[in-house]
Amino acid sequence: MTTGQDIRLKRLFDGGGNVVVVAVDHGLYNGPRPGFEDLRPVVDRLGGADAILLAPGMVAHVSSVFERRGAPAMMLRLNWGTQYATQWGYHESRSVPMISAAQAVALGADIVLAGMSIRTGSEAVDAENVAQVAACVAEKRVVGVPLVGEVYPAGHEDIPPEERHEQIAIGCRIVAELGADLVKTFHTGARFAEIVRSTPVPILALGSQKTPRELDALELAATAVRDGARGVVFGRNVVGARSPERFLEALQEVVKQGAEPGAAAEKHGLE
Repeated sequence: MTTGQDIRLKRLFDGGGNVVVVAVDHGLYNGPRPGFEDLRPVVDRLGGADAILLAPGMVAHVSSVFERRGAPAMMLRLNWGTQYATQWGYHESRSVPMISAAQAVALGADIVLAGMSIRTGSEAVDAENVAQVAACVAEKRVVGVPLVGEVYPAGHEDIPPEERHEQIAIGCRIVAELGADLVKTFHTGARFAEIVRSTPVPILALGSQKTPRELDALELAATAVRDGARGVVFGRNVVGARSPERFLEALQEVVKQGAEPGAAAEKHGLE
């Protein structure tokens, strides 16, 4: 690992603790979803996050959030994939590059992220998607920035749990072997700890769909951390909370301090 990568990664984990990342890049795939229509006031409320995941083009609109000392780290997505545009029912899960790691650093990124889907049904598409992550790894080594490999199974909502677990386990090991410094993926249930043990880099559990209750999201985070995740990447569960600030405080306590979800929810007036 280069000095730049090491410094940035240690700054994110701040002495070895777990991390809370808030994702606000949904408009890149789904357009102006409810709650994400005007991103600036949304990001203004997320100062308690350890990092914020953005699309590259939105940096210019929210840059002041990152200009203060102690601001969240800026995490930028490097590629675009059809698997995330769920409203259109795409099936190929094909990825294309958006920006290079060097361009992301020039925009102010502290961390970069590349998504990968495999077992798409096409050997050619799978190979292209792996090649994209490999190219991003090569770029990030040159500029000295950590890279998150996002493992997102093609059609994940329709895959039986055991098959989904197997695909994610294999995908996490692939992106680690390609050279990713972190992995972002789904919590797979009771066997998630097996994935953590077989993946030699830290795993961050993503939040996926908005949960029915704020407490449910806290419980998901607590379970993921208990099973070995080094933090979470939540988007809609933070932005869609009645008070994103209060929810983020509770989430930090659960993820970083091991607080019991029910107690944290009660303390911060969550439902």
